[in-house]
Amino acid sequence: MMSLKKPLSFALLAFLGAQAHAAELTVVNFGGANGNAQKAAYIEPFEKLSGAKVVAVAYNGELAKVKAMVETNSVSWDAVELEAGQLGRACEEGLLEKIDFAKIGKKADFMPEAIHECGVGAFVWSTALAYNADKLKVAPTGWGDFWNVTKFPGKRSMRKGARYNLEFALMADGVPTKDVYKVLGTKAGVERAFKKLDQLKPNIQWWEAGAQPPQFLVAGDVVMTTAYNGRIDSARREGRNLQIVWSGSIFDLDYWVIPKGAPNKAVAEKFIAYASSPEAQKNFAGKIAYGPVNRTALPLLDAKTLASLPTASANMKDAIGSDLKFWTDHGEDLEQRFTAWFVK
Repeated sequence: MMSLKKPLSFALLAFLGAQAHAAELTVVNFGGANGNAQKAAYIEPFEKLSGAKVVAVAYNGELAKVKAMVETNSVSWDAVELEAGQLGRACEEGLLEKIDFAKIGKKADFMPEAIHECGVGAFVWSTALAYNADKLKVAPTGWGDFWNVTKFPGKRSMRKGARYNLEFALMADGVPTKDVYKVLGTKAGVERAFKKLDQLKPNIQWWEAGAQPPQFLVAGDVVMTTAYNGRIDSARREGRNLQIVWSGSIFDLDYWVIPKGAPNKAVAEKFIAYASSPEAQKNFAGKIAYGPVNRTALPLLDAKTLASLPTASANMKDAIGSDLKFWTDHGEDLEQRFTAWFVK
């Protein structure tokens, strides 16, 4: 394994240096623990290697901001981290530049899910059940317990939106993980999921930013929450006794995209190529428990780091991958329905 203090491959160095010097690049991510890990593993090393100045901007994944920039020809963002559920729609609507993967790396090195005509997988992450083991003495084992307010009295927290919550509701209602999207793909399945959410609605404290779930757990505001595994990992590194239940978790990819008309497209491609390299991916996984999409990074990781990743075999045993096609096809309608349900 080559550390960043040792030379990268000649080809990558040449690629990074060409035309990048003195450029300014705006990289948009979700901030927080993820943003801090990206700063250390991607942004600062890329600045040193390429000579480009990188400005990091945090957002909450609002595709509307990208859409507004593109439609008004006022794009100021270059490389943007986008959730998988929005990637297909953004691509179909012409909001993103098409990816020339030859400028990123060897396709054979990457997870198949990481390769998209409008995006490059950034990392693998999970939304999972989390709890504070200092406050909850009996450990929950899955989504059935999340819904069981008699055995586990108190508030729960869920992200405000349809995605993941509908899947979790079906699992809580007894649907096996392998059948979740088959059931959710039917009208009856959608009705079943919303009916299950109805049962828990009075006990839900909603979250919108990834930093909120660990804060709610530490403060004792909720007894359990859905959470990004990386946020829980970050809190654990700070000494908090927060735990993850991997059973029934949903793993997903975030993607790097380039908005249509980005002012520094060429430099953005170089940044994404660097962030996709095995050295950078190894360093990122060491900073936050998100799995590499470049499979050549996996042999570089130690056993302890590997065990905390969503992609660890034990953690994947009863997990499911978020169905990108399902959410591209049905996401807009389901999110509208969720919004209507939420305000009832």
